[in-house]
Amino acid sequence: EVQVAESGGGLVQAGGSLRLSCTASGVPFNVWVIGWFRQAPGKEREEIPCISSSDGGTYYADSVKGRFTISSDNAKNTVYLQMNSLKPEDTAVYYCAVSPGMTTAKSMGVQWYDHWGQGTQVTVAS
Repeated sequence: EVQVAESGGGLVQAGGSLRLSCTASGVPFNVWVIGWFRQAPGKEREEIPCISSSDGGTYYADSVKGRFTISSDNAKNTVYLQMNSLKPEDTAVYYCAVSPGMTTAKSMGVQWYDHWGQGTQVTVAS
């Protein structure tokens, strides 16, 4: 059984930083893409960055490019999301999701991810 767990959310002032972690266990393939999504109240779930375990390739949405950095520790099946220069509009529930067997980091949409974490709240105060 695949289990995905996020941690590291919280409350931060605008301009501050947070680091989220995502750990996946039981993934049936030795290659995967892990992506971070976020969803604010009343809005659609937005794909932000993702990373490939096979080549380390990454994809970033324009809304976070230059402020957020995704990285991975493949030996631990853990992916990190470093979020800097946070803005109030970054406030959302952040989800981690796994696409087993996928090798290319690109904008794929929620339908390509099979396993999801429960989400962690990030609140940026102005």
